[in-house]
Amino acid sequence: MAAGPERPVAEAQQQERDQPPIENGFMSLEQTQAPRLLPHVDGSVLPSLGGFGKHQKQLVILTWIPALFIGFSQFSDYFLLAQPNSTCVQPLVNGSNWTMGSLTLPVTVTNGGIGTPVPYLPLDNGTRDGDSGGMQCACKEWKLELQTGLSQNVVTKWNLVCDSAWKVHIAKFSLLVGSIFGYLVMGILADWFGRHPVLIVSVLFMLVFGLSVAFSFNMTMFSTLRFFEGFCLAGLTLSLYILRIELCLPGWRFSMTMVASFLMVGGQLVMPGVAALCRDWPARDDWQVLQIIIICPFVLMLPYIWIFPESLRWLLATQHYRRSKAMMLCIARKNQVDMTTEPSGVLTELEHELHKKPKRTCIVKMTSTRNLWKNIVVLCVNSLTGYGIHHCFARSMMDPEAPVSAMFHADYYTMAGIAVATCLALCPAVAFMGRRGGLLTFMIITALASLLQLGLLNLIGKYSLRHDTVLRDTLNRKFSVAFSIIGMFSSHAVSTLSIFFCAEITPTVIRGGGLGLVLASAGFGMLTAPIMELHNQKGYFLHHMIFAACTLLCIICLLLLPEPRNQPLPESLADGESYTRQPLLTHRPGEQHLLLTKPGNRDLYSRVHDTPRHLTATGGATTAAATALATVPTSYATGGEVISNIMVSNGVGGSS
Repeated sequence: MAAGPERPVAEAQQQERDQPPIENGFMSLEQTQAPRLLPHVDGSVLPSLGGFGKHQKQLVILTWIPALFIGFSQFSDYFLLAQPNSTCVQPLVNGSNWTMGSLTLPVTVTNGGIGTPVPYLPLDNGTRDGDSGGMQCACKEWKLELQTGLSQNVVTKWNLVCDSAWKVHIAKFSLLVGSIFGYLVMGILADWFGRHPVLIVSVLFMLVFGLSVAFSFNMTMFSTLRFFEGFCLAGLTLSLYILRIELCLPGWRFSMTMVASFLMVGGQLVMPGVAALCRDWPARDDWQVLQIIIICPFVLMLPYIWIFPESLRWLLATQHYRRSKAMMLCIARKNQVDMTTEPSGVLTELEHELHKKPKRTCIVKMTSTRNLWKNIVVLCVNSLTGYGIHHCFARSMMDPEAPVSAMFHADYYTMAGIAVATCLALCPAVAFMGRRGGLLTFMIITALASLLQLGLLNLIGKYSLRHDTVLRDTLNRKFSVAFSIIGMFSSHAVSTLSIFFCAEITPTVIRGGGLGLVLASAGFGMLTAPIMELHNQKGYFLHHMIFAACTLLCIICLLLLPEPRNQPLPESLADGESYTRQPLLTHRPGEQHLLLTKPGNRDLYSRVHDTPRHLTATGGATTAAATALATVPTSYATGGEVISNIMVSNGVGGSS
């Protein structure tokens, strides 16, 4: 009769002996729970659905197609707002004058066929206004000729010269400022409502505002509509970039992104040909036809409302498990994967999580992290510096004595060719050196090119060739062009790689906001170009010096970044926080490894249980005994007297 109740007790004691011992008052990790599969999209979910299968490849191709149209829109300012060759047909004779403002083009005066130059009117200090950054012109009627393929653009339509030249720079500001606000706002919305709604809303309003620009009746309307066009263009670019990254496995992310970059550069190369086709259109002005041709291809994206799904990675990260289940079954069917015999247990785990409510995260949560916000700030500074100093190099490459309009095609195709060379060089460089190594290498090249251009050219003129001014100027010009080309090449690589780097290390729950910050920083860098043009390049040397100093700061900060190559994308803030810089030196045998250095140990602390109550007292006694031993002075062990170690077990100290 007594054997009945004793058997369960014996079995329980046997199970306790079979379990691993408790260490330091904590339960071992194996006893807590099995690792979850749903948070590991790259390691568990996508492989169970066929990996980077046919369905994912088709969607990535759909993200490539708009890249060509985005390239058209991003470089449309070069044609819609290009400065023309200005010729005065009817000069003023009553002494009134217009101020050229920041227009730097040479102005010739025909005066009815007689080559009589209009004199510069002296200022109060006796100098010419042209010498101080502007040029006074006394002209009633202008003849404006374009060299960009169009016969008429916005500048020639409304005679934006002299006192009205500043409106051209405002129009350039409007597109860039709209893009900056678009990256920030649309990034937050992409994290809150999803990537697909932001993509569709951006396409719809891009069509509305883009086509409205073509029917502007004054410069104020044109600039205002361009702001909203830039806003929608930013949302479109951001959502496509995120969707492309989140569709790919680690081995495919960079190559798929570079294909899209090639297509955007292709849009830049094709743009002069598109402008030439719009010349002398019968019913509309050239610039209106060009704007319509640039925007109309986005109509092809309207079917994306039905054929392009939401990001599965975002659905899982934000706990939209019911939508995730339907999408996973659809992906498995298109990839021809039988989920009924799926051995990994992803669907089984998903069934147990269906009761959970969606959980969204805002980019503001980034401020509560320790490492993540630093990584994003470093990449923001890198992006800002790369695009900002790119304009400095581009300005140095141009011939200051040649008219801007005359050298338009040469400068434009040179910049496009440098962009193509950059994309070609990035692929092997990143494959060989990784993301961090490639970014650091190109930033060092940018800093060297900038410092040599600023310092070496002055040394050549100061300490050598002081008597041969012609040879000195020739060498200075050649060195300046060479360093400018190298700097444009490396700075473009820095900008491209910084954006991709941010997309890889930012968690899925805030990837839209983090990537929006870096892209907005890039927009601020590009904004320096029209600012310098508005001030007629005044302070250009100081502008270049500031960005050169920023490159040195970036080189130091880049050493703090992690290496995300072949690593899964972080899904939660905890995953992003665990992306820390790997040590430069390997650990020696016997050394204690740092915690949370491996990707597989990201959620160790989340699975550690509290100390059981029946071990609290013994744990406290153990701690007290260890503290007492640590306070024993080493001088007590002199004279051959050695204090032996005290064995502490379960809170009871015993000496041998």
